[in-house]
Amino acid sequence: MTDKLEILNDRLFPVDADTLFDTFSDPAKLGAWWGPHGFTNRIDAFDFRTGGDWYVTMTASDGTDFANRWTFLDIEAPKRITALHHEPMHVFTLEMSFEPEASGTRLAWRMLFEPTDENQELAKFIRAANEQNFDRLAQVLANGDP
Repeated sequence: MTDKLEILNDRLFPVDADTLFDTFSDPAKLGAWWGPHGFTNRIDAFDFRTGGDWYVTMTASDGTDFANRWTFLDIEAPKRITALHHEPMHVFTLEMSFEPEASGTRLAWRMLFEPTDENQELAKFIRAANEQNFDRLAQVLANGDP
């Protein structure tokens, strides 16, 4: 139970936990799938350790750039990553868990926002955008290394 606005997405991917975790911990792979459909990424800094920062510029299909800053709060390979998103618009915590199952690994995302009116309105968009992230991740996994 939480007093935060909670957005949950999960999907089973047909790979082991180490392979799935690597698609996030390797910035070249991460840049190939991060974000909803139509976005490209430029990763300017990626200090993948607890307390480290990640700076990524996401570019929409119309050419609009969105600079994002994250801080890694907790990393336990290949089980969990927790990160704080600082900007540009929404401050939230993202908890990612990598759970082995018989047919692959389940990636679960738990996003925690302040329950503001604006964030309540964005919740439906964010759920759909997360599914697009998962679609892009599935494509990268299907094609091998980017």
